[in-house]
Amino acid sequence: MNVEEMISWAETPLFWVGAFTVASLTLWLLYRLLTGFRIWVLGNGQLLSPKLGKWAVVTGATDGIGKSYAEELARRGFAMMLISRSQEKLDDVARSIEEQFKVETRTIAVDFGKTDIYSKIEEGLAGLEIGVLVNNVGVSYPYPEYYLHIPDLDNFITNMINVNMTSVCQVIQHLPSCAFPRSKGVILNISSASGMYPLPLLTVYSATKAFVDFFSRGLQEEYRRQGILIQSVLPFFVVTKMTRIKKPTLDKPTPERYVAAELTTVGLQSQTNGYFPHAVMGWVTTKLVPTSIVIFLGATMNRLQRTGYLQRRKLREQKNGQSLKTE
Repeated sequence: MNVEEMISWAETPLFWVGAFTVASLTLWLLYRLLTGFRIWVLGNGQLLSPKLGKWAVVTGATDGIGKSYAEELARRGFAMMLISRSQEKLDDVARSIEEQFKVETRTIAVDFGKTDIYSKIEEGLAGLEIGVLVNNVGVSYPYPEYYLHIPDLDNFITNMINVNMTSVCQVIQHLPSCAFPRSKGVILNISSASGMYPLPLLTVYSATKAFVDFFSRGLQEEYRRQGILIQSVLPFFVVTKMTRIKKPTLDKPTPERYVAAELTTVGLQSQTNGYFPHAVMGWVTTKLVPTSIVIFLGATMNRLQRTGYLQRRKLREQKNGQSLKTE
């Protein structure tokens, strides 16, 4: 068989292989575009309503994302159970929500760094028809630091695991039997984009948020047939006290803007970055860029932040020392 005969013989199969490949890619792209349009344009904003249950429970409800969840759910008509550490802050948020949204509020003041608090939470939740739970409470590093250089490392580890991991498991465990009365309910576990890949110098925080993500996705598969939606929420930077970001930008939204966007994804994504620019960032950092490069860039950024923090702290200490000498 000469070359022309070989080309002629292979021409038809190659044509159909190419046609099938192009058609498959076109259908895949169309599907992705329609899915993105459904999630990020149309959304699912009507799902979360008191029809799920009268009460919504939010942990870490006095600041940042947690406070915004509480306000947005109250705006949708939920009575609010607010759980956080400071009773004074809880009272302020509860009063503001009652005045602004005319809904009932209750509070439970507990320190999630401790493990003997869950009987108090269970007692406070007893008898409530809960439709939504937002496990938001969390704690991060005071500044990026190498693991063995973290001050008071033993207490640091215990506190971070209790707040970021144990709280998620235990609050769900201690929900009352009347929670999700219509075999429908929503649990939002707030993880972090830091849990999508290791983040050096914030290693423990990153690892705890990876736990929240894995726990949430596994639990969703266990309970989705019972009508319970469990969503893992992985935000990038949001303007909060924890991130120390003060000025909002397109990729660093206010907590109000982030929560409003995130709640439209409930029921459409079991794992979400919650906000379209964050979803793009998540796709780039997990699909396009090799993980090793993401880890390297994260480590570089955190080393720079660590150096800046330590330099500022040293200057403050020197200034305070000079002031003491003057006095």
